[in-house]
Amino acid sequence: MYKLAGIIAEYDPFHNGHAWQLQQAKALGAQRVAVAMSCGLTQRGALPLLPESVRVQAALTCGADLVFALPAPYACSGAECFARAGVQLLAAAGCDALVFGAETPDAALLMEAARVLSGAEYRTALKARLAAGARSFAAARQAAVEAVCPGTGLAALLDKPNNNLAVEYCKAILELGASLVPIPLPRQGAGHGQALTETGGQFASASALRTLWQNGGANAAAPYVPAEVLPLYREAFAAGQYTDLAAAQRCQLALLRSRCTGTAPFAQVRGISEGLEHRLEAAVRSSTTHAELLDSLTTVRYPRARMRRLAMDAALDYSADAFPALPPYLHLLGAQKDALPFLKAAALPVSHSLARLAEQNTPCRAVVDAQLRACDFGALCRKKPEPMGGVLRQKIIFLTK
Repeated sequence: MYKLAGIIAEYDPFHNGHAWQLQQAKALGAQRVAVAMSCGLTQRGALPLLPESVRVQAALTCGADLVFALPAPYACSGAECFARAGVQLLAAAGCDALVFGAETPDAALLMEAARVLSGAEYRTALKARLAAGARSFAAARQAAVEAVCPGTGLAALLDKPNNNLAVEYCKAILELGASLVPIPLPRQGAGHGQALTETGGQFASASALRTLWQNGGANAAAPYVPAEVLPLYREAFAAGQYTDLAAAQRCQLALLRSRCTGTAPFAQVRGISEGLEHRLEAAVRSSTTHAELLDSLTTVRYPRARMRRLAMDAALDYSADAFPALPPYLHLLGAQKDALPFLKAAALPVSHSLARLAEQNTPCRAVVDAQLRACDFGALCRKKPEPMGGVLRQKIIFLTK
């Protein structure tokens, strides 16, 4: 029996697979479930389809008890940083278990892989393969694990996207000393980025649902989202409360162009290395569409997802070392009212108000400022644009069972 299980998610958008995961968490003994949810930005380096208010209400309606923000700088990060931030937040909230999806839902095997990735022998092997010119970081990573643990099958685990993230969750638990029991669940239905025609049934990937929404609105997603959530989506669609993809891409290009001044304008952007600042500047100056920008940046060595995150960091002026390595606060977005007593034992400053959190200390102020940049950018890029500062006035969402 677990007192408070945690889930790290984006809910972009919330769908049947997410509802199933919440149900399974409670079926496996969790009395309550807390969610660390990407806020303002997503791990793919883009704005979420729907604003936090809609995604939080969907989660609470379908079984979540507490929803905390995974702040934008950490949400828009690679798997390691994303996982560490989520684990930090949920551990600080008092969670005693972490529930997540995996293609190989074997907790012992995933933890074994995490221990290997945390070891000095693996790091040495990884550096050697990167120095030898491995075709990509992912390939170097798998080769290094195979070199350290030949014939164990651990390297093969890292060939699947959800396994990769699952191992990073386990590694974060180990390295942060978090008292979280890992509970992997088998991924249901469509895999990451998988087309609907490949799966059928009631489950669809979030990326497929975003495409459905862009082409046919909220009703197009109806077969793949919980019935109680569909009215929220229909209301958001009617109100223009969703990201206009074309507007978001053009706005991002405009921000990037505005920063092309002086010498090496992107040199201080988070994630810049190996002369990438020059490649990014050249791509910004020559590109007239977001797709052209990513095409110019992407290579085998620099995957598209990493380049999307880099471009977003540059657009929002997220510089290196501007933020603490881990989230310094718990921003409560929504809750079942009877779950609020859990907050009394929180190990980080907790509030529903970003303004109050910013007053805590300098690291909190830095993360809040970054969060506001992302949220104000998102507000401008909705189908019906919204004014700046809305997130500061946004009310916490309470549900009562």
